[in-house]
Amino acid sequence: MTLNGRKILFAALGCGLVFTPTSGLLAQQAANPPAPATQEQAQPAATQRQEVDPLKRPRSDKEQFAAQKAVRQELKGAYKTWLNQDVVWIISDEETKAFKALSNDEERDAFIEQFWLRRNPDPDSPENEFREEHYRRIAYANEHFAAGRPGWRTDRGRIYISYGKPDSIDAHPSGGNYQRPQEEGGGSTSTFPFEIWNYHYMEGIGQNIDLEFVDTCQCGDYHFTINRGEKDALMLVPGMGKTMWEEMGGTKKSDRFNNGLETLGTGPLSGSQQAKQFDRIEMAAKFFAPPPIKFADLDNFISEHKLLNGPVFPFDVRTDFVKVTDSTVLVPITVQLKNRDITFVTKDGVSKGFVNILIKVTTLTHKTVQSQEDTVQVEQPAELLEKTLDRKSVYWKALPLLPGLYRLDIAIKDVNNQEHVGLYGRSLEVPTYHDEKLATSSLILGDEMNVVSSREIGSGSCVIGNTHICPRVSPNPATPVSFKRSQQLNFWMQVYNLGIDEATKSNEATVTYQIVDTATNTVVFEKELASKDLGAHSDQLTVEKTLPMAGLQPGKYKVTIKINDTISKQEIAQSAPFVVE
Repeated sequence: MTLNGRKILFAALGCGLVFTPTSGLLAQQAANPPAPATQEQAQPAATQRQEVDPLKRPRSDKEQFAAQKAVRQELKGAYKTWLNQDVVWIISDEETKAFKALSNDEERDAFIEQFWLRRNPDPDSPENEFREEHYRRIAYANEHFAAGRPGWRTDRGRIYISYGKPDSIDAHPSGGNYQRPQEEGGGSTSTFPFEIWNYHYMEGIGQNIDLEFVDTCQCGDYHFTINRGEKDALMLVPGMGKTMWEEMGGTKKSDRFNNGLETLGTGPLSGSQQAKQFDRIEMAAKFFAPPPIKFADLDNFISEHKLLNGPVFPFDVRTDFVKVTDSTVLVPITVQLKNRDITFVTKDGVSKGFVNILIKVTTLTHKTVQSQEDTVQVEQPAELLEKTLDRKSVYWKALPLLPGLYRLDIAIKDVNNQEHVGLYGRSLEVPTYHDEKLATSSLILGDEMNVVSSREIGSGSCVIGNTHICPRVSPNPATPVSFKRSQQLNFWMQVYNLGIDEATKSNEATVTYQIVDTATNTVVFEKELASKDLGAHSDQLTVEKTLPMAGLQPGKYKVTIKINDTISKQEIAQSAPFVVE
């Protein structure tokens, strides 16, 4: 990121200064002593001295510089992480400069709110799709592109966060034999692992864009390159991996290093390719510039919603926590409704029920930080309605929040019975995930879990990353969720801040999960995995497992996942109770 120059404005003081030799000045004063001031003459001067407020005295350049330095030092904690991690790839230089110039947290909060509002594709909607998509991309990058460092810091992560998923990927994860196209010199060679991402269109850049990433260390750390010859693993091996023209004796292998930015062999198309090298440099500069802001600035905040009073509409709520960045946590909120409590209207042989849901997250000072409105529709054939009344319907929404203490308010309203209203209000403490400290997400239990298609990754109901899992919801935290023996037990959890070995760029931990009969405290199932089996080069892992319930007798159990990190010498465990009916 470029460094902005700083302009300092010096105010000229209109004062004439005359310097006289000391001896001459003393002689002049001795010859012409000043007349003593009268009481009337001295009074205004004394009054003037008393009226001078030292707090309003203009600062010197040194004092001004010290004050600016103190303000910059205030930028720490969550605000520093937001600037240097959350939005580092999408914030403009002008916005960065403006944010650093702010003097207090209230101004920074207002700036962050306006930052997201400027990018909201639908200014009239309380839901900011841009912000949600941005944090979804960060979560995906951390899960798929980590390589001894968080995925958001890698080149692939940066491009993915800025521009989204490519339209196609030509992946060569193992490298190996490679037949060069004619524009790369032809002939065959062996390559390092590499990927070519193609975007049909990138706004502000052009059409049919290819981005090449190479893993020269073969440790999973793919870096962006404009040199298509960098993936050639036999580049420096004498006599091997020659291009077509080198095989024919028309050129030498050493000549590749005289062809400009790219170490490609010469060939029929090499001249035209060399002419495009500066175009590739210009295009690369555009890739890594912050994407333009598409939407105009907004002045209005999200409007407050008025709630109706009426008979109680019962529902259950569950909140979970999933780390996105060091300062941002994804908070999935699950609302569970009983179909029996919904008013259905039957028309043309179809029974339909509609429930409006309002979710609000506010700070302790009553400032709204998240507001979400949706309508849940439950539809059944009229003849099957009675059989489905004992079923439950689930609404799920994941909200990005900074660590801290909030209030979560949820209101639901039965559309077909306007006075049927339910209210929920609780404190919500979003955890802080500290650097270097082993931590986990919530441990989620569900009866269905599956990998989603590439189009659904990070989006849709009950989708975290590339996994679809809807949490089971209990009436209150003290009551364990229940499963039937005919169902499957699925559990999902992420692990953060695993130690990475500097030499191998990989983690080294054991993951143990077990099922314990809480009535007898007996372990009925246990299995241990190596962290490398779940992702060798990442400091973040996802533990997910499906177990049949048929082998468990009715009773109370708990699932426990333990992590023992041999590199950082830390241990952590998470447990969740459940009941088998």
